[in-house]
Amino acid sequence: MRPNIDTHDYEVKMKAIQRFFEDGDKVKVTLKFRGREMAHLELGMKLLHQVRDDTQTIAKVEAEPKLEGRQMMMVLAPR
Repeated sequence: MRPNIDTHDYEVKMKAIQRFFEDGDKVKVTLKFRGREMAHLELGMKLLHQVRDDTQTIAKVEAEPKLEGRQMMMVLAPR
């Protein structure tokens, strides 16, 4: 994903995440920052918190969001 993802693209990703959880798989959500997006890391954190909140009923956070270079990652596991 990218920090400025469109709403429809976000919904498509959320459906894919839900499908992975139904199969019993873990999901690693990765945000890639390019260029000046690195100056707005709070947008990426906000997006990952939104993913966490949207999947709260079917998943738990296994690894909190963290920044590694130009990528921000979070791991979710099914409940």
